[in-house]
Amino acid sequence: MHHALDPTGIAAFLADWGYLGLFICVFVGNLGVPVPEETVLLAAGFLAGRDILELRTIYLVGIASAVTGDCAGYAFGRTGGQRLIDWLAATFRALQPSIERLRAFFATHGAKAVFMARFVAGARFVAGPMAGATGMRFWRFLGWNLLGAVIWCGLVITIGYLVGDELEHVAAIAHRAGHLAAIGFALAAALLWLAFRLRRTRSDF
Repeated sequence: MHHALDPTGIAAFLADWGYLGLFICVFVGNLGVPVPEETVLLAAGFLAGRDILELRTIYLVGIASAVTGDCAGYAFGRTGGQRLIDWLAATFRALQPSIERLRAFFATHGAKAVFMARFVAGARFVAGPMAGATGMRFWRFLGWNLLGAVIWCGLVITIGYLVGDELEHVAAIAHRAGHLAAIGFALAAALLWLAFRLRRTRSDF
């Protein structure tokens, strides 16, 4: 396999490993392993456009792997995530503001944060554990998780199917867009955390 961000290398990997390779890549990406999920799904759609993989099966496998990956993160959050988050905040003081911002974001947006995180590179793998750690009900989490996966996977795979010979160019755009979305997500979380702190400060007086 070529470099992890090389879409042609990923396409070659998927051509060899097929649907199992697609499932593993998206699943572990949702657990925080640094796998470029957008590029993987784009490459899978690209292969479907060349009749190497079957489009409907790619949709099903992509959605299933995204949902199960997030559910595994949720299970971790429910069983030990809160203790781990508290330990990280106590051990690494520099992380405490970021953790507070994430908690404020989930407290404000609830299950909708699970849906929004699906479209932000670097935030997807946090959504499941954070939802579990904050006590979100599983069926509510699953509904928003499934909705986000259906829209996100469907959109990215379809773009890959339609790009023709422009896979590398489209993958580069998707990669940059994911980083921009991550910055926007972080700024939104920071503003919500600030608003949350100001509200608490006022209530103390």
